[in-house]
Amino acid sequence: MRIEFEPGWKLRSAPVAPLLVPLLVAIQRFGSLAGAAREVGYSYRHVWSLLGDWNQRMGQPLVELERGRGARLTPLAHKLLELDERARARLAPQLAELAQEFERELYGETTARAPHLSICASHDMALEQLPDLTEGALRLDLQFRGSVESLEALARGECDLAGFHVAEQWRTPEIVQRLDPGEHKLIGFAVRDQGLIVARGNPKAILSLHDLARPGLRFVNRQRGSGTRLVFDQLLARAGIASGPLAGYSREEFTHVAVTTAVADGSADTGFGIRAAAARLELGFIPLVSERYLFACLSGRLESVELRKFLVFLRGKPFKAVLTSLPGYDNAITGRVMDIAEGLEGPRPARIAAPG
Repeated sequence: MRIEFEPGWKLRSAPVAPLLVPLLVAIQRFGSLAGAAREVGYSYRHVWSLLGDWNQRMGQPLVELERGRGARLTPLAHKLLELDERARARLAPQLAELAQEFERELYGETTARAPHLSICASHDMALEQLPDLTEGALRLDLQFRGSVESLEALARGECDLAGFHVAEQWRTPEIVQRLDPGEHKLIGFAVRDQGLIVARGNPKAILSLHDLARPGLRFVNRQRGSGTRLVFDQLLARAGIASGPLAGYSREEFTHVAVTTAVADGSADTGFGIRAAAARLELGFIPLVSERYLFACLSGRLESVELRKFLVFLRGKPFKAVLTSLPGYDNAITGRVMDIAEGLEGPRPARIAAPG
């Protein structure tokens, strides 16, 4: 039996209802209270009552409803979503470790005998869904950390797999120096598009990295040590752009979703992240590079029962369907076992699409 902890927090001594955050996300996505109600599986009357209660608690509305124009989140609601996402990203590793401790204490040897893999990995929207697909056959103890931190955890023996990503054929020093060709193998997970996330309709007319230096343009960054931050800094260096003058370069978020939320709520004009995150909130996307998301493991672990099961799930139709459903993902390398040189090579431009 699997134990999970969820972040819980209060506003003015009132616990935030578990439905509130998913409801706000659905309203942001559909622009309609009725559509959001269907998405979260509750009646229109129920979600209307919930919003009314929280509008009263907050002293101001979370959602603006206009006849003929649907529903839209207020700046306060956008800030609430941003805080919730930030809390989840920062607490996820500690909560996962606490859950494992509870499982060991409650189930002892039963849990110890169950096939399971410990994964430290850079945040990814497809990887989020994998534990549900393997449930019952293989338990995945998943902790989201930065790419560099995940590889360091593998070196310390704290996990079985380290998930990281690199722009194709870019020898990122921070990544390469933590991989040993005689000790590690790589497992392909997916190819993803990374680029600039912009507001719907691209009102600032952002077309390239050079636009980030425009006066008044606000950027939101990923945290230091994340694979996305490493790729972005490489792009800046190759384009000859200094990071110092970029407004917002020092503002850091811990997930792709947090970056897109900042752009969606207007607190930033653009950020760097994956196409799928932009698509989730129907934002615009300027593709800049394709990257490989990979897992590193010790070579000797490849023949273990757990890793063989893991590879079966990666190569199976259900997970391929997950990748197909996410814009900007490619399954060309999914489930392929490679040595270091093969895993890090393979130039391919980003799949270009018109800015939306």
